Order: sequence, then structure tokens, then C-alpha cells
Amino acid sequence: MSTSPNSNQPAFEFASSSLAETARFSAALADSVTPGLVIGLIGNLGAGKTTLVRALAEALEVDPRAVNSPTYVLVHEYSGRIPLFHFDTYRLTDPEQFANLGADEYFEAGGVCLVEWADRVAEYLPADRLDIRLAATSDTERAIAVHATGPVARQVVSRLITRLGRDRRPENPLA
Repeated sequence: MSTSPNSNQPAFEFASSSLAETARFSAALADSVTPGLVIGLIGNLGAGKTTLVRALAEALEVDPRAVNSPTYVLVHEYSGRIPLFHFDTYRLTDPEQFANLGADEYFEAGGVCLVEWADRVAEYLPADRLDIRLAATSDTERAIAVHATGPVARQVVSRLITRLGRDRRPENPLA
């Protein structure tokens, strides 16, 4: 895990060497999020977006067996310690279709919204959000880069870093 003072760089990066490490990251994230947070998930097919969502959901007391990629449904709603709304925009042919789903209503519903393929609908996402970019570096390893785009997201990043074992805040977490 490393932090970055450059606003063009991630607030921090986390290297996951296994599903267990991704689950540890997700549990720390679950303990750091607040109702109303939007998390954009970005990465190629197989990067681990749905795996991260499943682990986060489990940490928020959702049955992980209930979590699937919502590719054909577009949004799944899960009840847990905090409501979880899971979008997948992969099959949308136009970003406006995302807005037509009533995404704004979900953003204001008091849960955590996870948007897979967030880069495809970025214009319809709140300015203050957490973007997580995942990349497969091997069959079992993932590079996870976390970007905060506003003050609420920066607070989440600060708590996340603390929960992952850092005892200091990033010097400038994406000003």
C-alpha cells in the first residue's frame, strides 16, 4: 500500500495477492463508508469488480451468495447494515440510459452505490465519489488504486488507510 501527494495520482494503492487480501480490503472499506457514498469501479473484464462488491457486501452483512454481476438486470439492491445498490453499466449503449434508470434517486437513498464500469457513465456520477480502479496483475493478484474526488470521499480514504494499518493520513489525498 502506498499513498500519493500528487492530485493526479491515486490517494493510495493496495496490492492484493489473493481473494483473502481483497476481502480484507473490502472489509476495511465497509467499515469506512458512509450512507450516500457512490463508489465507481473501473477495470477490464475479470479485474475483480464483482469480487470486490461481493466481499464488501458480505462485510456489510449481506449474504455474499446473493451478489452477482447485475449485467442483465442493471441494478441489484441488497439489504445489510447499510443498503447496497450495485449497478453494472457494461451493456448500456448510451450513458444517458444510466440516468434514465433513476440513478440520482439511488444516490440519495441513504445507501452505498457501487457502479461497475463507472468510466462509461462518469458524467452522471456525483462529483464527490470514490473511484476504485482494479487491474489483474496475475491470476490471483490485483492492483487496487483508490481515488477520492471530493471531501466526503477523502474522509472515507482516510478511514480506509487507517483501517488497513496505516497510522498516518496521506499528505494530500487528492486535493
